[in-house]
Amino acid sequence: MLESIKKAVYIPLADRMRPENFDEFVGQEEISGENKPLRKSIQSGHIPSLILWGPPGSGKTTFAQLIAKNTESNFEAISAVLSGVKDVRAIMEKAKQLKSEGVETILFVDEVHRFNKAQQDAFLHHIEDGTITFIGATTENPSFEVVAPLLSRCKVITLQSLSEEGLVEILKRALNDKEKGYGEFEIQMGDDVLSFIASISHGDARVALGSLEALVSYKKLESGGRVVISLEDAEEVVKKKALLYDKGGEEHYNVISAFIKSMRGSNADGALYWLARMLEAGEDPLFIARRMVIFASEDVGNADPRALSVAISAKDAYHFVGLPEGWIPLAQAATYLATAPKSNASYMGYRMAKKDVSTFGALPVPMHVRNAPTKLMKGMGYGKGYQYPHNYEAGYVDEEYLPEKLKGKSYYKPSDRGYEKRIKERMEFLKSKSKD
Repeated sequence: MLESIKKAVYIPLADRMRPENFDEFVGQEEISGENKPLRKSIQSGHIPSLILWGPPGSGKTTFAQLIAKNTESNFEAISAVLSGVKDVRAIMEKAKQLKSEGVETILFVDEVHRFNKAQQDAFLHHIEDGTITFIGATTENPSFEVVAPLLSRCKVITLQSLSEEGLVEILKRALNDKEKGYGEFEIQMGDDVLSFIASISHGDARVALGSLEALVSYKKLESGGRVVISLEDAEEVVKKKALLYDKGGEEHYNVISAFIKSMRGSNADGALYWLARMLEAGEDPLFIARRMVIFASEDVGNADPRALSVAISAKDAYHFVGLPEGWIPLAQAATYLATAPKSNASYMGYRMAKKDVSTFGALPVPMHVRNAPTKLMKGMGYGKGYQYPHNYEAGYVDEEYLPEKLKGKSYYKPSDRGYEKRIKERMEFLKSKSKD
């Protein structure tokens, strides 16, 4: 059987092993389980327009194909990467003709997020007038990548990454299936090998089946032959798989968020792990360095003024050293920032000041702190009454620098952490001098 497939048209194992029915659909029981509302709705022929959102290899395309097999509707499938306006227009014309004959059309759009706003908007009328039932698949968060009008007309179904147990089940099916898999061969593969393949597949069934196929090809199976595939074979052939990390997608933001929150939570171990995840997946190190510079001011602030210098130095060091050693100063900076005392007082103070700017607009600058470079301006009172701090003891004099409407307002409220505690003491000292 396998030889005949190879001699005809090569079909990857992942495609050959696509489930034929919902009972074979592994890992998404919350939506495809026997008594789940969506499955019942599909089997009854009442299919809402859907957005299928999930990571690669979670079964979005397979789920759409199962819907097609459970309906008497005309099923059309396109990819937003390969298809354009001409293809969509042809499908709509066909759908209108079929609708006049009493036949419904389901349009499946893979990677719908790759269509621009105008292209996505083009589907709205055809969904509303019932020309098509729309099913879009995306690996990106539809809240950001699917236009609101289209999103409002669809039910969002979230598919999860497959568990290692689910992937092992899929691999075993492929090994035992005589029609589509390797059931005709006598393959001896231990649970440790299956678990290894599942563990490095990151919840992606396509990756798991691809790894199995690579192992089988490596052993050059012959019909009727007996082959033992060891863990060493798997480690040699499969080795390290690409990490799940789309630099332009949602996982990019999830991982950088975890990195920042680990540092904010003073957890150096978490910071190092997420830093490694990003660097090993090919993230731009300067993107990470920029985030650390921002973090140094936003989350460490004056609790440790040296943090900003450390972050800037790490950025400069990476520029100077480059890869492969450039990760070393980045790791040093990440652990420094994670363990430094934290204060967002400067950050919050600016936010409060910004709010007053937005609320009160451009309030006039007090006359005594205005610059007076000309005689006319001096005559108008610019700079009149300004007290020069260096003329006073401790280089300080009680003065009002805010507009009249904001007089006495306080934005910067230093914490009791790290160096900022000394800043707070200094401010309290100056305040006491004001009362003298």
